[in-house]
Amino acid sequence: MIHIDLKGKVVLLTGASDGIGKATADFLMKMDATVAVHYNSNQASAIELITKYPQTGSKAFKADLSIEKEVIKLFEDVKKAFDKIDVIILNAGVFLSHSTTKNTKEWFSVWKKTMDINLNSVGLLTKLGIDHFLSNKEGRFIYVGSRAVFRGETEEYLGYAASKGGMVSLARSVARSFGKQNIKSFIVSPGFTRTQMAERFIEDHGEQKVLNEIALNKLTTPEDIAPLIAMMCSGLMDHATGATIDINAGSHIR
Repeated sequence: MIHIDLKGKVVLLTGASDGIGKATADFLMKMDATVAVHYNSNQASAIELITKYPQTGSKAFKADLSIEKEVIKLFEDVKKAFDKIDVIILNAGVFLSHSTTKNTKEWFSVWKKTMDINLNSVGLLTKLGIDHFLSNKEGRFIYVGSRAVFRGETEEYLGYAASKGGMVSLARSVARSFGKQNIKSFIVSPGFTRTQMAERFIEDHGEQKVLNEIALNKLTTPEDIAPLIAMMCSGLMDHATGATIDINAGSHIR
């Protein structure tokens, strides 16, 4: 088994109770990291994670990332609990359908909710993180983007693709602007990943439809992504700051 030493690292991970976030939190704690496990509604899953690795001192934190004051409170609560944060992983996001066939008011309502969670909360946590990392003289951001940024999405997910595009541009700008201050920034760009959200798509359209799009014989799982994120947390990939690493089973090769 792969081992990446993360002992002593404090990691704030948003959207850590399900999917890619949960697999990543589990792997990081297995590597001895202390994880601030953020969740919005799935408290049971978050508690299960931290209970599994009591030796890490990890804790669960609730916040609705669509609400500005809760985003700020999340950051302040984590900082208070652990004194310092070494890595911020911006993973939480929503994938909400809003076809252009809907009326404009309804369409724009979903657009705004998507931006609040997928981009505005990310921007706010980035600013808070930069301030904290500058005072600590070191820090790392990891942004979980999407294949949609580079390949484009279907018309019912325009908001999702745009939000992830903004996130990737932000991550690159942070890398260029703050590298001399010892702040690194990375982007992980998954394609279709077997998560609870994806299972609904599979139920509607069939697994073969997804398999036909990729170059491998097996769908990507959250566990395929977690070790790469751990490497980014460790410092072993610091000279890849600003880079986007694709994990999409060969469905979009740049």
